[in-house]
Amino acid sequence: MSEGKSILVLGGGVIGLCTAYYAMQAGHKVTIVERGKPDNDGCSLGNAGMIVPSHFVPLAAPGMVTMGLKMMLDPESPFTVRPRLDADLMRWGWKFLRAANAAHVMRSAPLLRDMSLLSRRSYEELSARYGHSFGLVQKGLLMLCKSEHTLSEEKHMAEKAHALGLAAEVLTPEETAALDPGIDMSIAGSVYFPQDCHLDPQKFVSALTKSLEEGGAKFLWGTEVRGWTTGGLQTAGTQIETVETSGGSLSADEYVLAGGSWFAEMARGLGLRLPLQAGKGYSLTLKAPRQMPTICSIMAEARVAVTPMGGTLRFGGTMEICGLDTTVNPARVRGIIKSIPNYMPAFTPEDFREVPVWMGLRPCSPDGLPYIGRPARYRNVAIAVGHAMMGLSLGPVTGKLMADILSDRQPALDISLLSPDRYA
Repeated sequence: MSEGKSILVLGGGVIGLCTAYYAMQAGHKVTIVERGKPDNDGCSLGNAGMIVPSHFVPLAAPGMVTMGLKMMLDPESPFTVRPRLDADLMRWGWKFLRAANAAHVMRSAPLLRDMSLLSRRSYEELSARYGHSFGLVQKGLLMLCKSEHTLSEEKHMAEKAHALGLAAEVLTPEETAALDPGIDMSIAGSVYFPQDCHLDPQKFVSALTKSLEEGGAKFLWGTEVRGWTTGGLQTAGTQIETVETSGGSLSADEYVLAGGSWFAEMARGLGLRLPLQAGKGYSLTLKAPRQMPTICSIMAEARVAVTPMGGTLRFGGTMEICGLDTTVNPARVRGIIKSIPNYMPAFTPEDFREVPVWMGLRPCSPDGLPYIGRPARYRNVAIAVGHAMMGLSLGPVTGKLMADILSDRQPALDISLLSPDRYA
């Protein structure tokens, strides 16, 4: 095992921070390079804050293409692909279409389950270590179903969960209300996943950043990657010598690419063409909600996540494949707001009139699995990107796997399905 390396982690979102944290725990010297400022809010701070072993089905699954095409006709729907003449988008779409099958789900589900459960245990350890400072709540998750048809589909998902050894309960409306009496619900029923949990992502990122700083990690904020220098004849161009940034040249033993949706810009010139598209999501957080649930939930048909965070209540949703566009689409936000009273009738659209809209871009691979590992092309590069909506949920396990890779150890899980070279 090789220890004590210098490591440049390029990207300061939750994936980059978790990688830096566990690499530092393994004895390495870490520098985090982030294009944003110290209060940077790429897609880590305003998300739903859920840790979800229940999400063992990748985004590319049977029925997703048909459902997506139907939703694209509705400007307020939870999903859309903004049409544009872009070769990368077309290639991504073709690969998504090919991955959306039952065999892919069957291969992927055990790995996603194992990663999520390991992440959950890691969150428990981190919460205990940092004085429960980021609001980890282990009360499960409710899939709220408005229609009997959706409830039947979620029952089928519960059966799949049981087959994977995960806990799941199908509940009537009355049983759902008894489990979380603090919120009025208008539903046909729900499925309860007791192993899921939630936290406050902003507090988690703050705790991790503080721990890294206290441990000696260096942060370079507002620093963009501009180019790369590879080794000469001796290494046949298979080793990175320096990364050129807006703050000057930087060198290290290892380079971790964890730039999220900006991966392609970060990796330009390296010849690493990972299929990746940015998926825009939004959230709104009520500071004084009319009612307060104690369990996080997902409104199944509307695809809206609901998370209590301290005394606030966050609603988040949509997946808008739109490129690196950071503007707010009012129709998508209206779709979220209009759906909420259908499930939680105590709330009205008026409750959200003056509420700021948060927006984030999630990096989405076409098969719904992240890219974690070393590309064959370079000896001192490792990649951690493409987690889509699961970045927070899979942050700690990704950090641990990356620490194994950077320390020249066998990763704790078989991650061959996550190879950055799988589309090479």
